[in-house]
Amino acid sequence: MDAVDKDILGIIQSHFPIVSRPYEEIGKLVGVSGEEALSRVNIMRENGVIRRVGANVGSRELGWHSTLCAASVPEDKMDEFVAEVNRHSGVTHNYLRENDFNIWFTFIGPDKDTVVATLDAISEKTGIRVLYLPATKMFKIKVDFDMKDDKEKK
Repeated sequence: MDAVDKDILGIIQSHFPIVSRPYEEIGKLVGVSGEEALSRVNIMRENGVIRRVGANVGSRELGWHSTLCAASVPEDKMDEFVAEVNRHSGVTHNYLRENDFNIWFTFIGPDKDTVVATLDAISEKTGIRVLYLPATKMFKIKVDFDMKDDKEKK
């Protein structure tokens, strides 16, 4: 990844241009053509550097309900449990951790009742209790990665 790629990442993670030809705009900002900017983004997607390009919508601002969830899943039930959890479109993250509660995931739904009912259904189907841990206060939810190392900042 060169300096141009890093500049592109810096722009698209927080300041994606909302214009009819965004990659032309990005290209102008980093000194390449729009076609080159798009090509670089596609290569970074193919290489797994970029997972997705899209808007981050504030679920709370839309009136939706989200929660952190945890479960203690035996190894022999792991694949079944994870498949059931991931089957639900409201699951945004799902991680295996080294802990008694070894599966942690976030779930978002249109309202609290829907979220709780879905978690109950997951528990009923898998036989594994899911802890429902809604936030009581949000401290931070966003991160911007500084793509330049100290040498490049000078």
